[in-house]
Amino acid sequence: MSTNNTRPAGRHDRRRPQAVPPQRSRRLQPHRPPRPHQWFAERLLAVLSGQRPVHWMLGHTIGEAYDQLAELAPGLPLGATRGSRPVLRHCHGAQPATGVVEAFASIAAGDRVQAMAFRLEQGADHRWRCAAVELGGEPLVPAGPGPR
Repeated sequence: MSTNNTRPAGRHDRRRPQAVPPQRSRRLQPHRPPRPHQWFAERLLAVLSGQRPVHWMLGHTIGEAYDQLAELAPGLPLGATRGSRPVLRHCHGAQPATGVVEAFASIAAGDRVQAMAFRLEQGADHRWRCAAVELGGEPLVPAGPGPR
C-alpha cells in the first residue's frame, strides 16, 4: 500500500495533475437579444406552420405582407412533415441600406428543407416590420384556379 496520499491508488507514475485553466461557460457570457431578422424568422415560421394565428403578425408587417400571410397561412406551407415540427436551421441577414434588412433562412421539417427570404424595414418609430416574404424562391401569393 502506498503512503503517498496525493495520487490515486494503483497509480505508479510520479506526474502531478496539471492546472487546467477554467473554461468559459456560455452561461457566464451576457445574454444577447436576437437580431431582428432572427426574431422575425421565428415568428414567420410559427405563422406559416400553423403554430400561431396570422393576426399575431398584425403590428409587425407593412404593405401587402400581412395580406399575403393571411391568404397563405391556412394552407400551412411550412406545416409539419410526417409528424416532425418545422424548425429554423439557419438565418442570416444583410443590410443593403440604413433601416433595411434582407434575410434568408432555412427551415427543416423531417427530411424536407425549405428556404424562406424576407425583407424588414425600420420605421420612424425604430420598430422593424416585415415588408415582403418568399418561400423557396416563389413569392407568397395564393394560387389561382388551376387549368380546367
